[in-house]
Amino acid sequence: MTDATAIPGFEEHFAEVKGCRLRYFVGGPSSGAPLVLVHGLGGCAANWVDTAPLLAARRRVLVPELPGHGGSTPLPAVPNLAVFADRVAAVAEREGMLPAAFVGHSLGGVVALRLALRRRNDVSALVLAAGAGISSTTRRAKYGLRILGIIGPRRLVAPWADSVADSPLLRYAVFGRWGAADPLILSRRAVDGFLEGTRLTSDSVSAARAVVSDDVRQELGELACPALVLWGARDNQLRLADGFEFARRLGAPLRVIADCGHLLIGERPDLCAEAIENFLG
Repeated sequence: MTDATAIPGFEEHFAEVKGCRLRYFVGGPSSGAPLVLVHGLGGCAANWVDTAPLLAARRRVLVPELPGHGGSTPLPAVPNLAVFADRVAAVAEREGMLPAAFVGHSLGGVVALRLALRRRNDVSALVLAAGAGISSTTRRAKYGLRILGIIGPRRLVAPWADSVADSPLLRYAVFGRWGAADPLILSRRAVDGFLEGTRLTSDSVSAARAVVSDDVRQELGELACPALVLWGARDNQLRLADGFEFARRLGAPLRVIADCGHLLIGERPDLCAEAIENFLG
């Protein structure tokens, strides 16, 4: 399984932030423009194992782990996504990386969006990579149960990540349909990274409830920073229609990556990094 050096070239750090011990990783040149990558539900920093190093070639990249995920301790209560957003902002501020551009995947997308709406001066740009926040608020109970169902089976096989990586059958069983459009395209490090998140997650239930109940749709017109919507064409967990709706409400461009599912940051990290760089550049 992955360890403290899961993201090549990144350093592991810990910080006590508002009653929570957060783990996060930092990499890239100290003079680079700051960029924060926020993982999804049941994930961890290692979800970005193939994408973060590409972005860190030119930028100072921070990869925090949300409370209750990875090496970060859970919170006693998660009434909404603001409690996650505030702690991500606190870590970025601690590292002297605000204002920054933020890229959020799935749950991380709506956490970054909530942060951008709460602290406009701290978010210079926003990329929603298969972001939650559209259908997650209209099919509440069904969506929350579906997410938890996805996490459960992966947790069971997480200790055998090497076996999953070696077996096409297991790759499809674990990542097919609701994860990757083509599980065979995931690198061994990506397989390990996604399974590491489910193995270490200590509280996904609170986060799932928060993303179901925290409806940001009516506030999207208030976003002050430029935004990019990035989506996999074959995402079966958060359909491409959600990407179109985000783009419409935000007045933002939509970049669709062909033959990718919900785990696009692991399936095509090269194209994701290229899209992010082109947008930020």
